[in-house]
Amino acid sequence: MTPGDLDALREHGFDDRAIHDAVQVIAYFNYINRIAHGLGVQPETFIRPWGQSVD
Repeated sequence: MTPGDLDALREHGFDDRAIHDAVQVIAYFNYINRIAHGLGVQPETFIRPWGQSVD
């Protein structure tokens, strides 16, 4: 991240609170996925892979 990245987000209508909230959510998912991967957690079988349509 650079100040230019923040400027680009602001140009798209994100205020500082929205950027902060997005960073918190992204960081949490990054953290929890690394923990799950490190522990060898397998995905639940009832969750469809991303982009797969419902038949």
